[in-house]
Formats: sequence, structure tokens, C-alpha cells
Amino acid sequence: MDEPQTSLPTTKVARAARFAKTGFNVGTNYIKHYAKKAVGAESTTEDLHAANAAELYGTLSEMKGSVLKVAQMLAMEKNMLPTAYAEQFAQAQYSTPPLSGPLVVKAFRDAFGKSPFQLFDEFEPEARQAASIGQVHLARKDGKALAVKVQYPGVADSIKSDIRLVKPIALRIMGLNEAQVRPYLEEVETRLLEETDYKLELRRGQEIAAECQGLQHLEFPAYYPEFSTARILTMDWLPGQHLKEFLATNPSQEVRNQIGQALWDFYQFQFNTLHRLHADPHPGNFLMRADHGGTLGVLDFGCVKDVPQDVYQLFTALLAPETIADEARLAELLTHAGVLRPTDAPAMRALYLRTLQVSLELVGRPFRQPTFDFGDPAYMAALYALGDDLMADPELRKQREPRGSEHFIYLNRTYVGLFALLTELGAAVKTGMM
Repeated sequence: MDEPQTSLPTTKVARAARFAKTGFNVGTNYIKHYAKKAVGAESTTEDLHAANAAELYGTLSEMKGSVLKVAQMLAMEKNMLPTAYAEQFAQAQYSTPPLSGPLVVKAFRDAFGKSPFQLFDEFEPEARQAASIGQVHLARKDGKALAVKVQYPGVADSIKSDIRLVKPIALRIMGLNEAQVRPYLEEVETRLLEETDYKLELRRGQEIAAECQGLQHLEFPAYYPEFSTARILTMDWLPGQHLKEFLATNPSQEVRNQIGQALWDFYQFQFNTLHRLHADPHPGNFLMRADHGGTLGVLDFGCVKDVPQDVYQLFTALLAPETIADEARLAELLTHAGVLRPTDAPAMRALYLRTLQVSLELVGRPFRQPTFDFGDPAYMAALYALGDDLMADPELRKQREPRGSEHFIYLNRTYVGLFALLTELGAAVKTGMM
């Protein structure tokens, strides 16, 4: 594990200064790159991206909180970024430097007026896991093993200012302007603010676990409100392993299929019945074990996307098989979604229609057949290749402005993450028809 952090830049001034330094260093990297090229020295665009990615990720790791959560999202949306950024940010899905013991004790004294050693029978001062918004400690109370999540200081207060600070750097990397991305940033900011509210996470975790009781091979932790606050969350310590460790045990195909089926059924039930989604499907939020033919533990209900009824209907209609074959129907739905606009030139309208037909056919393929083998990596490779092809299209590259409902950010993120998990798991599942 990385060296613990003994302090965090929590004030707006400190965090602004850190971002200013990063912006300066990124700018310096651009200057070095073009200076080298001017004198004929070797400096590729890949070298520039690698230098900037390392600089930016270093800052995000140090800052933790909202900006590191954005890095996690960008790691999942590989096609949004140059390869160097995606590879660097992928680290955010697994580890960040933990907080030191004294900062953890201070968090408990601020919340409960007691140290964790007074609240629990046992408490490990060193974190077992460190993530973007909080870190997890193992504790025991009355013979039960507990997972205690402690939020990093200043995270909730820093989100809005962090987004303002990181925005110029992010917009420069992605070649966009603020007006183009405002609704999407507001959607992300809302979800990030919700993630800092552990009382909300506790309630959502209890609600979704209760609603999913009828689903097989799933396990949810019980939560303990008496040991929880808005910044500290206590729940059962679930058994199991994260995906990479689990796969290292060489589980059978049957076990992988059963866990994959549980994962698929969980997401389809949430979407189609609950109209809300556990919208953070990265490997760190699931625990897997071979018991009972394959069991999936579900963690972290900090990021939950409530899906409005009209958005649900639009999303399902776009993936319906009859839509792909009916260009007029597809155009109507895309206009309603804000992807097509009345002001679009005919050639641009035709380009978007053609692009979306190909994209929706590929993205919706698992939904349109009774079973789907995610164990064949060709499907995810095709998804990523499609993204590369779209980014390489000279006409589409001119149209960098994001389009469509901001609600699709977390829907797309959820299903891309789900497909990637199932592919890495190598599961064949009964997907059914939507």
C-alpha cells in the first residue's frame, strides 16, 4: 500500500494552489514538447500525453474526493481520453494513498466525541482499502466483523470548487468549452455531492437490498445507523474477493456464469422494476466467492441514479430491435433525446443517424438475444474499436460538442461498466429480451 497521507489540502486556497501548480506543469509540458519539436528533437504526442497524465493523476490522487472520482469515471470511459490518460486513471479504480491513523481518530472524535477504539471492541487503525472519497477499516463489535468507511476530510465542501478548478484543465484536454458541457457537469456534480452523504448511502443501501431480496445469489451488507453519520458509515464486513483476486483462484465456468447471471439480473431488476441503478459498477464494489455455486456481494450505494420514467422509456425504445430498422422512428427518438436538432444540416443529420444506428446495434446486442457470451472478449473489443472509429472520423471530430440527455451519462457509464465486468469475469448469461 502507498505511504499514508498525514494531511490533505482541504481549504479552497490550498486546493486552488495545487491545481494552479498542475495547470502550470501541464502548460510547461506543452512548451517542452513544442520546443523539442522546434529544434528537431524527438517528442511524440504520446510522450506529451504521458507526461500530462502522470502530472494530472498525481494531483488527483493527492486531492482525493471529487476530482479523483472523476478520474475513476474517465478510466471507465476509455474512449473519451488519449490512451495515456486512460491507463494512468485506471489506477484510480483500485488504490490511492490512505490517511494516517491520527486523521482517522480525529474524524471519529469530530463525529461521535469518541475514538474508534472506544466505539468498537476492536478497530484496525490502518485502512484495508483506500478509495476516492473514503477509506475502509476493519472493526469488530459483539463478535461481528464490520467494515467502517471513513470519509476524507473536506471532501463534501470541496466538490463545487474542485470542479471549477479542474474544469479548465479537463476542457483543454478534451477540446470542449464550458457552455457545451454545463448540463453534464451539473449532473456529475449532483451525483458526487450525493456520494459524500453517507446517511443517504445507508438509506439507499437498505432500500435496494430489501427490494432485491427475491433475487438469487446476491448478498448485501447490513448497515448500523448507531455507528454511522454523514461522514462515517458502518456495515457488515462481507466475505469474498474482488474480481482480479477471485479470477486468480481459477473459478469454474459454472461459478463464473452464476455470478455473472446474478450481476445481470441485479442490474436488469433495478433498471426495469426499481427505475434506479447502482451506478458505480467498477470491480472494487463487488465481492465474489465460489460458495453455493457462485455468490456476489454488492457494496457502495453512494452513487445511485434514479431514472425518470420518460428517460427509461426513451432508453429502452432506443435499444429495441424494431428501432434500429426504422430510420424515421430512430430519428424521432434521437430528436426527443436532444441528439438530433432542427438546425442540423442534412449531411450532419445523416451522419448522426448512420453513426447511432451502428452504435445502438452493437450496444444493444446483449439485450436482443436470449443468451449472451461475455466470455468472448471480441464484444468489448468491438465496443472500444467503435469508439476509436468514431473518434477517428474527421466529420465527427469536428462535432466535439456532447449531445443527448444528461441522464444518459450514468446510464451509459453503468452499462459499459457492467459489460466490462461480465467480460472480465468471462460469463455467459441469460440476458433475455428487453
